[in-house]
Amino acid sequence: MTNVFLFDPPKTPSVPIVGEQRSFPVRRIFCVGRNYAAHAAEMGNEVDREAPFYFTKSAHALCHTGGHIAYPPGTDDCHYEMEFVVAIGAPAFRVATTDAMQAVMGYACGIDLTRRDLQAAAKDKRRPWDLGKDFENAALIAAITPAQTFGEIAAQRITLQHNGEIAQDARLSDMVWSVPELIAHLSRFYHLAPGDLIYTGTPAGVGPVTPGSHLTGTVEGLAPVEVTFDAPQ
Repeated sequence: MTNVFLFDPPKTPSVPIVGEQRSFPVRRIFCVGRNYAAHAAEMGNEVDREAPFYFTKSAHALCHTGGHIAYPPGTDDCHYEMEFVVAIGAPAFRVATTDAMQAVMGYACGIDLTRRDLQAAAKDKRRPWDLGKDFENAALIAAITPAQTFGEIAAQRITLQHNGEIAQDARLSDMVWSVPELIAHLSRFYHLAPGDLIYTGTPAGVGPVTPGSHLTGTVEGLAPVEVTFDAPQ
């Protein structure tokens, strides 16, 4: 029996790949919380050194670099969070840290947008962060650079400029939990698979945007991510 949908299903979200005509279809988005100690401190938190923790975003929160987006609805305090993004290209389930990088297809610059006022209200009531984190255009991303092109993750500089002024500036080596540690840990709870993205956390210096704000995020060796905010709808 042919499956007939009630309405046309949405297209699969995808990300361009540097040097490729093919694109990377996005399955799931995992985000790591408090993975830079200085950011945790600026938010009044301590890093949990026992294990990383995560939140998720819908794949349809994905937003390509270079465009204009409306200021998000339902908030008066939308913040930027620059991130180093890992694209998973092979299955990984209960993998060891020493084997985890075999699952990596590539890397990208990303920005995690946060409705900070809604996140704070949820925290105060011990409720999930979904309204603060998972919304349209909340997972900005640039083209993915293949892992073999990028090379080893070391002390590459990660920055974000807000209206031309540097707001975030750190090194990938500042991450509390390394990429192989994150993959190995996540793979204890999920069957990671091609199409999964991991936003690995943000350095200190997060802050609010307003209509008219322009963001440019960079990681050495990767295509930059950019966005401009228009008036709210």
